[in-house]
Amino acid sequence: MASMLMNSLRCCPPVNPAWVVQYATRSLSASVQLHAQVQTKSKKTLAKPGVKNVVLVEGVRTPFLLSGTTYADLMPHDLARAALQGLLHKTSLPKDAVDYIIYGTVIQEVKTSNVAREASLGAGFSDKIPSHTVTMACISSNVAMTTGVGLITSGQCDTIVAGGVEFMSDVPIRHSRKMRKTMLALNRAKTLGQRLSLIGSIRMAHLTPELPAVAEFSTAETMGHSADRLAAAFGVTRLEQDEFALRSHTLAKRAQDAGFLSDVISFKVPGRDMVAKDNGIRPSSMEQLAKLKPAFIKPHGTVTAANSSFLTDGASAVLIMSEEKALAMGYKPKAYLRDFVFVSQDPKDQLLLGPTYGTPKVLARAGLTMDDIDVFEFHEAFAGQIMANLKALDSDWFAQTYMGRKAKVGAPAMEKFNLWGGSLSLGHPFGATGCRLVTTVAHRLQKEGGQYGLVAACAAGGQGHAMVIEAYPQ
Repeated sequence: MASMLMNSLRCCPPVNPAWVVQYATRSLSASVQLHAQVQTKSKKTLAKPGVKNVVLVEGVRTPFLLSGTTYADLMPHDLARAALQGLLHKTSLPKDAVDYIIYGTVIQEVKTSNVAREASLGAGFSDKIPSHTVTMACISSNVAMTTGVGLITSGQCDTIVAGGVEFMSDVPIRHSRKMRKTMLALNRAKTLGQRLSLIGSIRMAHLTPELPAVAEFSTAETMGHSADRLAAAFGVTRLEQDEFALRSHTLAKRAQDAGFLSDVISFKVPGRDMVAKDNGIRPSSMEQLAKLKPAFIKPHGTVTAANSSFLTDGASAVLIMSEEKALAMGYKPKAYLRDFVFVSQDPKDQLLLGPTYGTPKVLARAGLTMDDIDVFEFHEAFAGQIMANLKALDSDWFAQTYMGRKAKVGAPAMEKFNLWGGSLSLGHPFGATGCRLVTTVAHRLQKEGGQYGLVAACAAGGQGHAMVIEAYPQ
């Protein structure tokens, strides 16, 4: 497939690099005013007869920090607990008013394998509230939220707290398999002679640790390597990737300075300073970005440290409820959570194309078109991944050859796309990003006067997620 993509998609209409300069230099407040003028017209609601309306009441997150920085001495449940406490503080939610708590995470801490339960107890929630943890790579908190939606629409629950956490500052590093087998055998040994014999069998090779890697089990390829191949297949240049990365950091900085990132809560790290904002937002220049060498495919690759998302520590949490329950408790919801889909495709050559497959499916379920969407928030794993998805969405050939569609769905308008930065700049704690995306869409819809938003994300394993969000009437 890679060769077919390489040969056929060269003819796809290129994404014009001029938009990067145009929208990165444009005043964010002016953009918001423009949206408010053109998007206030009312469209149809996506409510379905006989189906409960599920609403997003509030969403919060800890500051997303580069791994190995201020959070380095914590554990994952510490960050999740902070997010949950921030949600309680922001909503004044009674701690026993929640029916269920669901958290997503990717690299699990073995001491707290059900991090949802440990974090909820630490945050002071009632011990009578069931909690469980889910994992689906970078869309783990998306799964947490949609699981909550299912519990509400089925009538099982009315009030759900969902979230996600990732802690890359301290990941499990295992002994080699030979050493693990020897240690387990030692535990079973009954005599001193058996123990001494096993100890004597240990060699230097036994001591080589197994380090975790962001690699596909099925292909043994790192995600960065796959992103580089995907960018090449779609003809995405190094220049395009660096321009998009610069756009992400520039818009994130402006949104941060303007106070738009209101989901970020302050967190007093024990023994350290108060943390109040993300620390990975670093606007640079094209000249500086051009100096970086390829990070994965050397020496001719185009994916670098600067146009990739960085290893991040952070946690997020959202309060979702049935609309009836939210109003009965006196809350003013932010948005409706509407149709959603999960997709899956070839984990080798289409690993990061989840948004391309998910977007047309969720639009079809909702009865919408790309033109109906006022706010787009796509997960930015790599700049090359974003650009490849934009080109795939805008390709009739790809739609017909790989998706069984008669025509392309079209690429998002860039004046609606990730206007407050994205994972490249804000950071990407694997298990927590989905909640950030959904909360950002809700806040942008309020700020910009739009009605519909669309979240899309790729994930390891060649999977993906997309969801339509509808603004709550103000």
